[in-house]
Amino acid sequence: MLAALSRVAALWRSGPLSVRGGGRGLRTGRPQSGTDNMKPLEGLKILDLTRVLAGPFATMNLGDLGAEVIKVERPGVGDDTRTWGPPFVGSESTYFLSVNRNKKSIAVNIKDPKGVKIIKELAAVCDVFVENYVPGKLSKMGLGYEDIDKIAPHIIYCSITGYGQTGPMSQRAGYDAVASAVSGLMHITGPEDGDPVRPGVAMTDLATGLYAYGAILAGLIQRHKTGKGLFIDCNLLSSQAFKTKDGYLVVGSGNNQQFATMCKILNLPELIDDIKYKTNHLRVQNRKELIEILSARFAEEKTSKWLNLFEGSGIPYGPINNMKNVFAEPQVLHNGLVMEMDHPTVGKIAVPGPAVRYSKFKMSAVRPPPLLGQHTVHILKEVLQYDDHTIRDLLSAGVVTQYEAK
Repeated sequence: MLAALSRVAALWRSGPLSVRGGGRGLRTGRPQSGTDNMKPLEGLKILDLTRVLAGPFATMNLGDLGAEVIKVERPGVGDDTRTWGPPFVGSESTYFLSVNRNKKSIAVNIKDPKGVKIIKELAAVCDVFVENYVPGKLSKMGLGYEDIDKIAPHIIYCSITGYGQTGPMSQRAGYDAVASAVSGLMHITGPEDGDPVRPGVAMTDLATGLYAYGAILAGLIQRHKTGKGLFIDCNLLSSQAFKTKDGYLVVGSGNNQQFATMCKILNLPELIDDIKYKTNHLRVQNRKELIEILSARFAEEKTSKWLNLFEGSGIPYGPINNMKNVFAEPQVLHNGLVMEMDHPTVGKIAVPGPAVRYSKFKMSAVRPPPLLGQHTVHILKEVLQYDDHTIRDLLSAGVVTQYEAK
């Protein structure tokens, strides 16, 4: 196996490869025979170790463009959302069905060394590796970016997390609802002076999936230029809300184990074995009664106490922040999501920063939003190479205008 992987790695180190019969790389702009019906990503292979929504949504979009998506799932269990319902279509969860088209599923136990070997062999012949594990978890199994890069230096490795690779919240599990709360989205959704409201669809997950999808395409273009892969950091920060004594808290329990852990933290162990709440299906059926019990318990303590109790539990959780608190959140600051710049007319301003990070290059130097017509002359002269006389005529005729200080 190692010899085969070394040969693959040597090929990729030699530089960008041209497409051979639908192989890796990006095609040139030259027309090729028999390609009228070829999809843009046909011939590319995606190794998909994601589950739930953001990751599967990203890889589904890649599959729609013709990529071969190999979905790695846990034997006997699969993607968590296979059991999320109702609603179901027959025995299949509509949640799972909605974001997993155009994929092939392989059930592999990645906790077994033989399973790890299979994943590495797949990575060596794939173009993109997508995962959404808590930072560091795959590295402990020998499947982190550093491990895969050694055998597949061509790989575009995209990691989707709740809050980023490092920082005070990096080890927390991340769910859409929790990220929506921490990011302030819930605080500005709902009636004026009313309770925070979760958006009707998982907007944070969907937006992150689209960011990942776009970042992967950018990574493929970058590889075409350099012949090397790179690491992409994508996270949700770039369920039900419960009132506490002094605020709101969002807690996600997407499986039986998380539900049991939550009940222990809340000191409600009797709920774990209650026949009405034994499975996710039953919890949905008895949702109203369960929410009443949980709400009463959460209301007994302040938000800060619940945050301390849930810390390190492995359960997705977070406070519902208002906008002021969002931009003071330590993880937001750590991720560089607040970007300051000097504006020519209003002075220093702060705006949300880029949501994605890449390992092989830094984002462009920050420039403030342009003033109206600020670069008219520059673009005409430098991009279109108009002479000064032509530019003056265009300005005089009002065909173009440029910024003038008032």
